[in-house]
Amino acid sequence: MRAGDSESIEPIDPIVPSGAPVPVPEACDAPVAPPLPAGSEARAGVLYGAAAYLFWGVSVVYFKAISSVPPLEILAHRILWSVPLLLAWLAARGRLGDLRAVLRARRTVGILLVTTTLIAVNWLVFIYAVATGHVVQASLGYYINPLLNVVLGMLFLGERLRRMQWVSVFLAAAGVAYLAASFGSLPFISLILAGSFGLYGLLRKTVPADGPVALTVETGLLLPVMLVVLAVQAGRGTMAFLHVSRTIDLLLVLAGVITTMPLLWFTNAVRRLRLATIGFLQYLSPSLQLLLAVVVYREPFTRTHLVTFGFIWAALALYSFDALRRSRQG
Repeated sequence: MRAGDSESIEPIDPIVPSGAPVPVPEACDAPVAPPLPAGSEARAGVLYGAAAYLFWGVSVVYFKAISSVPPLEILAHRILWSVPLLLAWLAARGRLGDLRAVLRARRTVGILLVTTTLIAVNWLVFIYAVATGHVVQASLGYYINPLLNVVLGMLFLGERLRRMQWVSVFLAAAGVAYLAASFGSLPFISLILAGSFGLYGLLRKTVPADGPVALTVETGLLLPVMLVVLAVQAGRGTMAFLHVSRTIDLLLVLAGVITTMPLLWFTNAVRRLRLATIGFLQYLSPSLQLLLAVVVYREPFTRTHLVTFGFIWAALALYSFDALRRSRQG
């Protein structure tokens, strides 16, 4: 999402399906690329963006491979191994000063404490969804997310919805209502994923720090809690790390790379591309998740799912068309 209270959520807002936070280009200390990139910079931006979203899409395979590990322990390893990687990345680029500046701002740290809770919930629910065979629901949540961002902008930022945006929101709501009526319950995984990340992005609009710096603070705030979780599991003899197999151990150590690498690619993309372009790339992730869920992991995809996704896809098509038209006019 974009920073700045004066900005609208009119171009398509990027989403990060695996829950990794979105960099805020306007708040970055590093130079931001021109709004109309051309040539090699634009091509590099597309490659970085596509790599990030494709990676987030196929990350389902990684989380399936460690689905025998309790979700809370997987979350703990994402935090444990991400912190040193992010600190090393900031140090290599001489940006530890930016990190110290954020840590000295009490209001900023207070907001990041709330966003930390939201992103932890998002990550944990996504891990749970993959482990329990609910990837279809997870992908639905990330399809809904851009439309929820529009509603949050209206409710909390005083932004006005255009006619086509209203239609998009109503179509998405109709799809969710149809699914709930057909199955007799709400798609809670989808709604929690969309809601937690939508609120996360809304709050991150107020934080004067870009993705890697803010993520370092967030993971740092979570680290003591996650260390306690691992210590308790070790004391009870329920910890998978170092007790199941070397393959599981290696995969858990790689959780830091899985978390940070696509974020850094995405940071490079947003500095080279229009947000509208990033917005179109964002649908790669939930599309890949849905494809893997149905084709590879054989999750059920019934007529009810098809109707529900049809509503959502129609809503996103209208929303994307409207955003593209506005970006060309602007």
